[in-house]
Amino acid sequence: MASTNARHKLPDALATGAPEETAPPPPGRLGTGLQWLDLILKGGIPSNRVYLVMGEPGTGKTTLALQFLLEGVANGERVLYITLAETREELITVAKSHEMDLSPIEIFEVLPTHESVRPEKDYTALHPSEIELGESLDRIVEMVERVNPSRVVIDSLTEIRLLAREQVRYRRQILTLKNFLVHCGCTVLFIDDPVSRGGSEGQLQTICHGVIQLEKLAPEYGRERRRLQVLKMRGVDFHGGYHDYIVRKGGLIVWPTLIAAHHRKPYTMEPVQSGVQELDDLLGGGPDRGTAMLAVGPAGVGKSSMCLQYCAAAAARGEYFAWFSFDERLDTIYRRAAHMGVDLKTMCESGRCSIEQVDPGELSPGEFIQRVRRRVEKFDARIVVLDSLGGYLNAMPGERFLIIQMHELLTYLSQMGVLSMMVVAQHGLLGTHMNPPVDLSYLADTVVLSGISNTPGPCTGRCRW
Repeated sequence: MASTNARHKLPDALATGAPEETAPPPPGRLGTGLQWLDLILKGGIPSNRVYLVMGEPGTGKTTLALQFLLEGVANGERVLYITLAETREELITVAKSHEMDLSPIEIFEVLPTHESVRPEKDYTALHPSEIELGESLDRIVEMVERVNPSRVVIDSLTEIRLLAREQVRYRRQILTLKNFLVHCGCTVLFIDDPVSRGGSEGQLQTICHGVIQLEKLAPEYGRERRRLQVLKMRGVDFHGGYHDYIVRKGGLIVWPTLIAAHHRKPYTMEPVQSGVQELDDLLGGGPDRGTAMLAVGPAGVGKSSMCLQYCAAAAARGEYFAWFSFDERLDTIYRRAAHMGVDLKTMCESGRCSIEQVDPGELSPGEFIQRVRRRVEKFDARIVVLDSLGGYLNAMPGERFLIIQMHELLTYLSQMGVLSMMVVAQHGLLGTHMNPPVDLSYLADTVVLSGISNTPGPCTGRCRW
């Protein structure tokens, strides 16, 4: 096979969503074509089984199915795509939008022809749908026997359900088709649309060996959110719950839910110095590695500048740091750093650090956590700055359990030996009763409270810690 078809890969811009190194699937398992999904399934899906991928239109079911088949092509397997709704041209158009080459995939269309559209009076004993259902299933069986594939996708079961008309007949036909495909040694993905399922809810889930559900949510502001859940996988231990994913040029990228207990790295808990003797003395030598420091105070007291001082000192020691800005533009950060004598832009261009601006409404919690993990696990970041937590909450409106996810993220960073620095801005400019938008002091090991004193001076007041 030509090298260009050896394996479908995501573009470099999307490769950040895939693990750097993945082990081959264990015996009896098959890779799905989505590396993070294989990790969620702890090695892929068992071969020679039938699985259901269900979701509403636009959730990426067809794209996932194509990635599944292209993974088989990369392994030298025969693959078959059976379409009962879309034409070959429509399928190829979808693939081109993701820069996928479908030439190695056998595509078989089971679509109604002008000959099958006949008045009901032409059939004296049987309803026309019963004849069309039998003919369609016979064509599928003949194609599978001719191609002898190891991977099969049937997209979608909606057409079979409509032709069967009755739930009992539909279930029996799917059971017969399932047993035939398993007997032929195929690993099968059934594609189904819950919108058209009607009263057959749960029918397919009891028949199939595994069920993967795709969902698309529309928040009040920002782009839609997509999440994936493995509802069932017989004989396989997997990571349950919801996992964020996106559909981009190249295919689906899945971000597993972070489980801090699965990540641990040996490190020495030692003070992290800022390079400012007075500040280090104030904090008893500096915050320890593997801890979280919370900087709280109104705008303009120097919370971000203090974090920047720690990062500059870390860079001087040859350590990598990652800064995630939810509020300020990168140009503003670079300019502020330049006034402090830190050429932050040159440091980023030389690969000594990472400064990322998070766009509100464009990032899911799972994608953000994956970005942090990448900086820690690939670039060995020793300091991670979140500026600010209020911006983090505002950047992901409508998301539930953000505080719990933040707790898991901070636990992960602690167990990886990373100093976490979080900035929280209090509401208002003056006064002693200003409240922060979120209270995470119980998660922090060190809390630095900054304020503005009323001591007379050249200015209206002085900052104090």
